[in-house]
This record gives sequence, structure tokens and C-alpha cells, in this order.
Amino acid sequence: MAEGIVKLKDWTKLNLIVAKIIEVEDIKGADKLYKITLNIGSGERTICAGLKEYYGKEELDGKVIIYFENLAPRMMKGVESQGMLLAAESEKGEVVLISPEKEIEIGSRVG
Repeated sequence: MAEGIVKLKDWTKLNLIVAKIIEVEDIKGADKLYKITLNIGSGERTICAGLKEYYGKEELDGKVIIYFENLAPRMMKGVESQGMLLAAESEKGEVVLISPEKEIEIGSRVG
């Protein structure tokens, strides 16, 4: 088996869901990170994301994204990040958020 291959049983452990960005804030002392509040359908979550050089706050507000919900929380610049949003990065360093191609209910599972 090639290195890095993931079995289906491991993939199903990931809880990826559709979420909506409802608030974007600067973090004191962080030049790359935003504090982002998400509506995940069943409540709200807070994450930190290094998107400042790619997106303005107004561009992110209201955006529907894919959220990695069951990633272990970690502290970043004094803020507990409760998961991670998904984004793609090109070889040129361009960063683009991953979002559903059509409108779908917030909290829907990606699989």
C-alpha cells in the first residue's frame, strides 16, 4: 500500500459539515489570523484561520464553507480554535476557501 493512503474507515472518522461564517474579528497580536464565528446548524463554533493576507473581513462575512468539526481544539494567540475550515492552496500560494457549489442547509454533512 502506498504511503499516505487512507482507508475508508479512517475517512469516516472526519466530521466535515457545511457552515456559515457569521462573524470575523481581528486577534490582538496576530498579523495572519482571524477569529471566526461559525453557524454550524446545531450551534456556533469559534475557529482561528490564517486568512488575513487572502481575504478581507467583509469578504468572509456570510460565506458558506466546509468545516472540519471534530478536529481537536487548540489554543492560538489566546483563542481556542474549535476545528478548521477547508481551503485549497495553489503552487503559486493562492488560497481559496472550499464551499458547496449549490445552496444547502447549514449543518449538512460532507461525505
